[in-house]
Amino acid sequence: MVVAMCLTAAAQDTRQVTEPKIPESCVQLPAQLRATNHMLNMADESKLDTERIQSALDTCKQGMAVELKPSSGNNAFLSGPLEMRSGVTLLVDEGVTLFGSRDAKLYEMKGEGMTPGLCGTIAADAPAVFPAPQQTPRVRGGCRPLISVMNVTNAAIMGNGVIDGRGYAKILGRDYSWWEMARKAEPKNQRYYTPRMIVASHADGLVLYRITLHNSTNYHVSVNGTNGFTAWDVHLLTPTTRGQDARNTDGIDPGHSTNITIAHSWIDSGDDNIAIKTGVSHMSVLDNHFYSGHGMSIGSETYDGQSFLLVDGLTEDHTTSGIRIKSNVTRGGPVHDLMYRNICMREVANPIAISPYYTNQTTEGFVDPGYAGNRIPDYKAITIRNVVDTTPGNVLIAGLDDAHRTEVTLDGVKVEGIKPEQVHGRFATVTVGAEGTNLDFSKTEIKVVAARGAGGEEEAYSCDGRFVPMQ
Repeated sequence: MVVAMCLTAAAQDTRQVTEPKIPESCVQLPAQLRATNHMLNMADESKLDTERIQSALDTCKQGMAVELKPSSGNNAFLSGPLEMRSGVTLLVDEGVTLFGSRDAKLYEMKGEGMTPGLCGTIAADAPAVFPAPQQTPRVRGGCRPLISVMNVTNAAIMGNGVIDGRGYAKILGRDYSWWEMARKAEPKNQRYYTPRMIVASHADGLVLYRITLHNSTNYHVSVNGTNGFTAWDVHLLTPTTRGQDARNTDGIDPGHSTNITIAHSWIDSGDDNIAIKTGVSHMSVLDNHFYSGHGMSIGSETYDGQSFLLVDGLTEDHTTSGIRIKSNVTRGGPVHDLMYRNICMREVANPIAISPYYTNQTTEGFVDPGYAGNRIPDYKAITIRNVVDTTPGNVLIAGLDDAHRTEVTLDGVKVEGIKPEQVHGRFATVTVGAEGTNLDFSKTEIKVVAARGAGGEEEAYSCDGRFVPMQ
């Protein structure tokens, strides 16, 4: 496959990122199961492909792929946890779905000191996970992910096929699904044990390319401790059945990593479309489309900082938030040198929410909840340029106190139909650039400064043709 483009201009990922290539296959594994209407037959729930897929990954030569292919009308694979290997690609062909097993026992963490039987349960006696950062649980154990990418380099997951975590489905031997368990744990902020779809740690050079991800039981992609991660033309849709409740099914969540690019992808999720966790620097989010979900988020954990982010060419269509930075005094830290530009939104409840008031809700409140803590959110050097929301929504720009003022530049920012009472904030300084903004801060305590040369009437950034159906 010919490289289509190179992403380098003004990117905050320091790498020269090009469109990935699908490698040749070391082995082709034929499907032995048949899904109908994207569902497996109950009789096939015990027919696992885990062993043969894992054996192929273990023996494949670096630089080649284990290919899952349709065969004689069969189009499905069923697996428990899989472990990627250095330099090896898992290639899911078009028309093929790799389903995650519904058997919680398969995902149980193994090893000395692990408590069995936790996966698929709520830890009723564990400390609440909010508002304080998650504490080390009193017991060890839980769930392994469907796909682990641990301590390897240059692994990849590619193809025009689907990986489906089946979060909607009842856990075998239980009367509830993974998603129902997540919602049941919410009122008391209880810890619960569920597998994530793809978890990478110390996985330099990881690539996701053209793959479709559906219905993860929890986060779809979690990447930590990694230098160099690329997600290109990823299609993520959860829940696939509208109206289902898919709590905590974030799209792509990097943390404690550097040199990250997420490009040309389509994300419609049950939680944050992208959530940048603490310790991330030098990241580019380029030419993506978001649909249902909580938007382009940073946080809520920011205690080790997030810095040097570029979001360019994003379209957000019916997300709850647009540009979202969320934290509070139990989990905050320095967030700085962020550039958001060329962004189009519509039907977004909170087009801009820069908040030290996070309360574990879908959208931010406009007042300090009064939590106690010494991890202080501090937001500086944030530029928002050429951003248009074609429908009205609330804007929040706030700092914690006068010693930790949020500093933002708005340059060509327009929220059509917004009223002064929809603009909220305090302990913040907003610099208005040459292309201006239609946000009226007169009912806030925000300090507004005009940049040198500001005040001209410039033509608004155009969103013509940007809103297209999910692909």
